Amino acid sequence: MWLGYLEEYPDYWTQGETEEELRENLLDIYNELTSGTIQNIRRVAELEVS
Repeated sequence: MWLGYLEEYPDYWTQGETEEELRENLLDIYNELTSGTIQNIRRVAELEVS
């Protein structure tokens, strides 16, 4: 079993029985999180102060 998450969205984990299935599930999560249909998604970002 493989577990994974996207660095930019560490609160959203997924799993797969194979590495390929995990990649597909991660892509599904990414598409869902970036589609704009889900509100208030926690995301990691860099803050640049000058």
